[in-house]
Amino acid sequence: MAAPTTVPTAPLRAGESFQHLGLGVQGYLPAAPAGGTDDYRCFLLDPQVTAPAYVTGVTVLPGNPDVVHHAILFRTPPEQVAAAEAADAAAEGPGWTCFGGTGLPAPAGAGAGPTAQLDAAPWLGAWAPGAPESVFPAGTGVRLDAGSRIVLQMHYNLLGGTGADTTQVRLRRAAPGSALTPLETMLLPGPVELPCAPGESGYLCQRPNAVLDVMSRFGTDAGRTVAGLQLLCGGDPTAPRAGPTQSCDRVVLEPTTIRAAAGHLHLLGRSIRIEVNPGRAEAAVILDKPVWDFDDQGATPLPQPVTVDRGDTVRVTCTHDATLRARLPALRDLPPRYVVWGEGTSDEMCLGILVVTRP
Repeated sequence: MAAPTTVPTAPLRAGESFQHLGLGVQGYLPAAPAGGTDDYRCFLLDPQVTAPAYVTGVTVLPGNPDVVHHAILFRTPPEQVAAAEAADAAAEGPGWTCFGGTGLPAPAGAGAGPTAQLDAAPWLGAWAPGAPESVFPAGTGVRLDAGSRIVLQMHYNLLGGTGADTTQVRLRRAAPGSALTPLETMLLPGPVELPCAPGESGYLCQRPNAVLDVMSRFGTDAGRTVAGLQLLCGGDPTAPRAGPTQSCDRVVLEPTTIRAAAGHLHLLGRSIRIEVNPGRAEAAVILDKPVWDFDDQGATPLPQPVTVDRGDTVRVTCTHDATLRARLPALRDLPPRYVVWGEGTSDEMCLGILVVTRP
């Protein structure tokens, strides 16, 4: 097993304290479903919140970096706890399988509409290779109500190694009774429609076959996501525009201040860019990574927060490169495929992540 990851730690600020949670000394042994190389597993953690509290920073310490692809921490309010405990109890071994999200029913008051869970995602934090300790701006934090739990979703990639994982989570907790500005997460997914590289051919180079393959590995919701991204981003689910570069525009529904930004792609990623009001006089670039590095996915705090108003546009643009498949040790032995949005390391994502506050 690889040595656990260490992350430089910033000094605690006034009133802050650390809290450690994790998978325990026995850990979890990842196992991908038949025909797959990726395991998404959710673990229920108890931060012992007995009164409203704020988390002011997050560190994820992968126990086995050879298999940990990324991790997401989800706020789990009291009304979701029973469902989470039931999912945990029903699954063999620690945690439960959770492709796409936690698999839990949406909490009361989560909002309706196709973008409600994207505009105010229940994320507490996230980790990907290269991400440092995430320390939230002074005076801000993610609120946890009394009785809340945390779901830690781990994405394990078995193309990179094997062995048990004992990942730990370290939370910064504000002093009890602190009154902070609540932080929220806004997600900006974009479609992925990447044909096979020139000279490549095979069964999975046909888009319908590739979509069915994703569904066979991750369930029918995977196919709904592929089609839903076309609808969300102005495309045609029956005749999507294929190509290495894809983008998606989202209209802002309420005044929002953007404080930090990150992107997430997989191994075929080349670049990602997030813009506000592109093509207009007040256009601003929020995140620009012209050379994507999978091992450097930490969030970038903005030098100055950017405020957007209702009706403004936020755009995410991603470029992928199918020729990388033949050059990457983790992918070159896999059959060529038309790549769509999928949970696996051999699939792809185009995801912008904004850390925001709202009035």
